[in-house]
Amino acid sequence: MPVSLFDIRVPAVLLRIDRNPFHHGTLGAVRSLGRAGVNVHVVADSTGSPVSRSRFVRQLHPPPPPGASAHDIAVALRRVAARIARPAVLIPMDDASAVAVGGLRDELAPSYLLPAMPSAVPEHVADKAELADVCAALEVPHPTTLIPDSPAQAATAAWQLGLPLVAKWSRPWLVPTGTGLRSTVVLRSAQEARELYLRSEEAGSRLLLQAFLPPGPERDWFFHGYVDRSGTVRGGGAGLKLRAWPRGAGLTAVGRWTPNPQVTALAERLTDELGYRGILDLDFRRCGRTGRYHLLDFNPRPGAQFRLFADGAGLDVVRALHLDLTHRPLPEPAPLAGREFVVENYAPLNALRPAPAGRELAWHADDDREPGRALWPLWGRHVSHRLRDRLGGPRAGSGAPAPARVVHQAAAPPPGLSPLTDPSDLSDDEKASSC
Repeated sequence: MPVSLFDIRVPAVLLRIDRNPFHHGTLGAVRSLGRAGVNVHVVADSTGSPVSRSRFVRQLHPPPPPGASAHDIAVALRRVAARIARPAVLIPMDDASAVAVGGLRDELAPSYLLPAMPSAVPEHVADKAELADVCAALEVPHPTTLIPDSPAQAATAAWQLGLPLVAKWSRPWLVPTGTGLRSTVVLRSAQEARELYLRSEEAGSRLLLQAFLPPGPERDWFFHGYVDRSGTVRGGGAGLKLRAWPRGAGLTAVGRWTPNPQVTALAERLTDELGYRGILDLDFRRCGRTGRYHLLDFNPRPGAQFRLFADGAGLDVVRALHLDLTHRPLPEPAPLAGREFVVENYAPLNALRPAPAGRELAWHADDDREPGRALWPLWGRHVSHRLRDRLGGPRAGSGAPAPARVVHQAAAPPPGLSPLTDPSDLSDDEKASSC
């Protein structure tokens, strides 16, 4: 894409509160805008991160402290704005940042360019309990979800939904690091559900229990896009998750641009009904029995693999955002179906295989070699530390949660729960959503 399309007088500020040094989506945004001639500032913890080695980073800025309040985040962003001394396009790169920026929109408006949408919308869709309500109201397929009010109800929900089941914290960005808690986990016993509920206060939000939709070939899909000022979805598309890390329920390690009219229609209906504006990343799982696509997550920011959808005109979601907010015309889309995206540290062999329709690697790039060179020693140390922590972690009888075990499903006891979707109201197809 010619540099002349961009107003390079307007810098971009990437904000990430999450302390993940291996967030390849941040590097993708740095490179995408940097290659277009935009000065890119990164507000994130870049200690031990290959992102800091990119030649396209104009300046690194210290992020807000862990668990920062909205006031702390606003102070940090105003400090960056004062150093830049001109309005900038602000791009939150994680859910915590997106929710905070949504709530601070009016306060940040003098210094930053932001999509125009109701300030509560990012939090509304990022909260997984509220998302289930949204799906019910809009008749968008969503796994049956129950919210227990006690450890006993959590155990009851496990039997009611069937085992295994999925457990999620409604606001995963509040889960503290170093606790061993994960935002999403598959549970295989009622006892695990009971024990996890007891950690609700530690997690910082409500526990949700969902019917399990088994993974399988061509069942995991995602949709990335940018909704412009007119409400039109631009700069993205539908993708098929070919490989995940962790396997079956994790981030996209290998993805392929695969047009899917059903997924696209669901995404456009959601954004239209919500009045959503800005970048979004949606995750779907197709039920193997009914063929319906269930919305699992609505992330109000770029997905880490958004560069999969860099099209033949050079457009992706972060470029679309910058062009739109600076009132520049967006080029006509030029989809590259079949293009692949590979995260090398999670799928190294896939990075070496032929890709007839083209491929982008998360870390390695011919015009920006240092992040790729830095990845492997940093990743090796990271893996070594994780292994050491696990080997030296809590043993049996130390109070740690019991390991997962497979149990046989029995008849469900009376529910007595706070359902977001009451199983008695489900259609036959929905009752089969455990597929």
